[in-house]
Amino acid sequence: MNNINNVKHDLDPHSDHSSDHFSQHLQPPQPQRRPRGFAATAAAAAAVGVSSVGKGKKEREREKERTKLRERHRRAITSRMLSGLRQYGNFTLPARADMNDVLASLAREAGWTVEPDGTTYRQSPPPSQMAPFPVRPVESHLSASPLKNCSTKPSLDCQPSVLRMDESLSPASLDSVVVVDRDTKREKYTTVSSINSPECLEADQLIRDVHAEEHENNFTGTPYIPVYVMLTTGIINNFCQLVDPEGVRQELRQLKSLHVDGVVVYCWWGIVEGWSPQKYIWSGYRELFNIIQELKLKLQVVMAFHECEGNVPGEMLISLPKWVLEIGKDDPDIFSTDREGRRNTQCMSWGIDKERVLRGRTGIEVYYDFMRRFRTEFDDLFAEGLISAVEIGLGASGELKYPSFPERMGWNYPGIGEFQCYDKYLQQSLRKAAKLRGHSFWARGPDNAGQYNSRPHETGFFCDRGDYDSYYGRFFLHWYAETLIDHADNVLSLATLAFEETQIVVKIPAVNWWYKTTSHAAELTAGYYNPSNQDGYSPVFEILKKHSVTLKFVCSELQFCALENDETLADPEGLSWQVLNCAWDRGLTIAGQNALPCYDRESYMRILETAKPRNDPDRHQFSFFAYQQPPPPVQREICLSELDYFIKCMHGEIAGDLQP
Repeated sequence: MNNINNVKHDLDPHSDHSSDHFSQHLQPPQPQRRPRGFAATAAAAAAVGVSSVGKGKKEREREKERTKLRERHRRAITSRMLSGLRQYGNFTLPARADMNDVLASLAREAGWTVEPDGTTYRQSPPPSQMAPFPVRPVESHLSASPLKNCSTKPSLDCQPSVLRMDESLSPASLDSVVVVDRDTKREKYTTVSSINSPECLEADQLIRDVHAEEHENNFTGTPYIPVYVMLTTGIINNFCQLVDPEGVRQELRQLKSLHVDGVVVYCWWGIVEGWSPQKYIWSGYRELFNIIQELKLKLQVVMAFHECEGNVPGEMLISLPKWVLEIGKDDPDIFSTDREGRRNTQCMSWGIDKERVLRGRTGIEVYYDFMRRFRTEFDDLFAEGLISAVEIGLGASGELKYPSFPERMGWNYPGIGEFQCYDKYLQQSLRKAAKLRGHSFWARGPDNAGQYNSRPHETGFFCDRGDYDSYYGRFFLHWYAETLIDHADNVLSLATLAFEETQIVVKIPAVNWWYKTTSHAAELTAGYYNPSNQDGYSPVFEILKKHSVTLKFVCSELQFCALENDETLADPEGLSWQVLNCAWDRGLTIAGQNALPCYDRESYMRILETAKPRNDPDRHQFSFFAYQQPPPPVQREICLSELDYFIKCMHGEIAGDLQP
């Protein structure tokens, strides 16, 4: 804490020398001159492009084969079910029957009326007055119907023969079907010729292949990866009050029963310091943290310096602090700005990081004051070890990126987005960089980069052999990316002072659409200079390594895994391979987070394969995983059992299985 007080003294705006000292302390390192020319381009392409694409292509082909195998497995099981219904139940099903045909036949057998358009209704007596649903007799294999000796009132002793399948039997064992005659309590075995057909024998082999492959998905005994569940933003309102303490306690108890290791809580700058500068209100967070402490769960806290747009169910709109918005009315250039001059209030511009435009404070001084006060306020929880990590928000959505994809500006996936560098402060920085380069006329943004929803081939800047790879294009993109890196360096320099001896986390986005193009347009507008002939992540990871932070990567394979012919040319696996291997090669600790809520086991298995790579000779793995929950209605009705299964696999306590 002495170091913190000393830094605060140095940052005192009333001190005569504070500004110079502060600027010297945060002066970014001069970038090293990189090799240029064809040799550098070829080396980068060989090291990154070829290896990444080759590896990603191989993995995609394997996944396609596994998907085909699972689908053929399902079709084989469906074929057996339809065959049994036709032969044992005398159901009239078309040759290419689907589930609608099966449901309609079952409904009609139960006394319902099913119209051709699907309208279904019942005109028969209530179920209490009807006999149990019988299986229609099969004259060729079964004896005459036992109903002829039954009285009008149904009983268990005079029901028709029914088809019973032992649930422990494998699909290959279904060649013999057990039929029980309830009158004689005898079992009769009958063989169905269609089940022994060559098609079903081939399906048996496919099923055995699937079982053999599923054996590889056994996570028993694998390393333990802690799982943290992200709490929704709506639990704390804009007046920093805990909305439903008892509901929160109940939810946390439920998570505790699933053996989660802890929870992730967003601590919003727009709530805590929302009304007046340096007036911090922590009451709602103190109450929430006390409940977490009672239940003996670990806690990770996100320093959220961005806006929450409230687009996800269960979330509410959380703006930047009101006093910052008031300043923005007189000086709108404190916000990120696109080429048309539209202001984006998702986060403040990196251009004011060292400009005293926030009531006498710079941007990074405001961030530092907030972090320092949080550390002081909850010192007891840090000392106890309850707070295990602190994530630093460095851009839009809390990720290290420009706010280049704002939905309020009309952006829709898979638009390439727009550069966010047209506020006067970043324009001053661009002019300075162009002058130092000796080309003052380069002090401008590209005028042919399209709009938010453009495609790369529709622009002169991002198309193949476009201006992105010209001398000017390379200069501009390098400056744009370096500005983002400098912002991260400045903020993390102070975060490491505020949170000494605490794990610090930075989230990296997964901008994987248009990854298969040469320009990687969406990554470029987000601030990552990562076209096919450059490695845009290494410079970022060098800064993260400098500050010994943990990299949290968003696992986005789930979003596009089902798209075979994706016209967006997205490559989630290729991007994941590049980012993870680049970070591991530099010795960074990596954590994960799902981009979208998970609903099924196959999605969880994809995460597990990323978190615990099978074929990595260095045995890399995630240090922890942050789980983003589905909306509350879905969460309670569908996902709890699957989440329990996922957590056990992450903990190395259970075998993985692709079939739910």
